[in-house]
Amino acid sequence: MKKQTIVTDSRRPARGALGPHVAGPLEGAAFRMGAARPEQLPPAGAREIAFAGRSNAGKSSAINALARQTRLAFASRTPGRTQQINFFELRNGAVVADLPGYGYAAVPHALKQGWQELLWSYVTTRDTLIGLVLVVDARHGPRHQDMDVLAAFLPSGRPALVLATKVDKLNQSERRAAISSIGAQLRETFAERAAATTVIPFSATLPEGVDAANAILARWLGGSDTRVDSLDPAGAHGH
Repeated sequence: MKKQTIVTDSRRPARGALGPHVAGPLEGAAFRMGAARPEQLPPAGAREIAFAGRSNAGKSSAINALARQTRLAFASRTPGRTQQINFFELRNGAVVADLPGYGYAAVPHALKQGWQELLWSYVTTRDTLIGLVLVVDARHGPRHQDMDVLAAFLPSGRPALVLATKVDKLNQSERRAAISSIGAQLRETFAERAAATTVIPFSATLPEGVDAANAILARWLGGSDTRVDSLDPAGAHGH
């Protein structure tokens, strides 16, 4: 039986059925530092989860929604101008890395190449990276650069979560078609490796998908020890 990309139903339970609020992994996150060049990266140690995505895909809004903060991650007024990796420390000592947005054509080539090389180096070589959250606009699906990021990351065997954002701008039939199309595209491109990827419909506005995403991130960070001792990426799965 073929493995399939997991697509979750993130619709909230009926009002009154949610029970007491359980803090998600990103709640209480605080800015730690920024790195514009590889030599500025913090020393590897604590487990890290990276957020990647095209400019204007809603990455900053997604991080803020998961952290239940309004200004933790900043969305630049000029798309594509975030030129560094921003690191946020979580309550348990783990780290979230907000990677530079990519794919915005108006950015000068030399500037774009510099920070995208930083992103690429981080995704492919960072030993303490245990999982990747890829933020894509549900209305457009993964573009070629999104697929390139997944192609670089998935061979390591580490899990990925695709947040299909802005589903509040789609009706129910459009939403179902969009999520189904994303899952099919991942399976067609990555075959068995797509089984390590979960797709969640997400909206920071409603909000929707926050609880489902938090459950996955909490599973990646399971256990009280947030440090990665092995230099082998296979030892950084977090699951």
